[in-house]
Amino acid sequence: MKITSAKFVCSSATVSGKPAAKMPEFAFIGRSNVGKSSLINCLCSNSRLALISSKPGKTRTANHFLINDAWYLVDLPGYGFAKAPQKEREAIEGVIRDYLNHSQELHELFVLIDSRHDLISSDADFLRELGESDIPFSIIFTKADKSGPVACRKQVDGILGQIEAIIGTKPTHFICSSLKGTGREEILDHISRQLSR
Repeated sequence: MKITSAKFVCSSATVSGKPAAKMPEFAFIGRSNVGKSSLINCLCSNSRLALISSKPGKTRTANHFLINDAWYLVDLPGYGFAKAPQKEREAIEGVIRDYLNHSQELHELFVLIDSRHDLISSDADFLRELGESDIPFSIIFTKADKSGPVACRKQVDGILGQIEAIIGTKPTHFICSSLKGTGREEILDHISRQLSR
């Protein structure tokens, strides 16, 4: 897939605030500081599309970007942001759950995981909830450039084993580096195939 246009449409705290024009949606989510904004900008070849902040956890709403006038890329708030006040965490969790449970246009959720680190409890809890809710998702392992290919593959295989123990299967996954563009074409081709179904 070649992205020829990508533009921000709106932010919303509930699905009732989504864009009026209904199109297929592919959403991206991960723990804070996993490199979500960098990945979105890499996919769209636009370094200014999604805000990259020096302070993680800045996304507070579901942000819709219209891609090629044909589908939405949805930037969701990060889960498990423990440094936020309790009320703020609950509000963010509400935005995530409302979108995942009620967006009828959601085709697939991409869960971003740092390729360098094992899962922590917030990852496990979130993946378990996805499995129980039958929400279609794939895994994107980010920051692959931070370690060598052999070490990265070994770590990714270990994490996939952890995920399989949680949900009973190994999901579709991609290994990427926003800095080098690794995995970009594979992710976009996957989305293209989903759109053509």
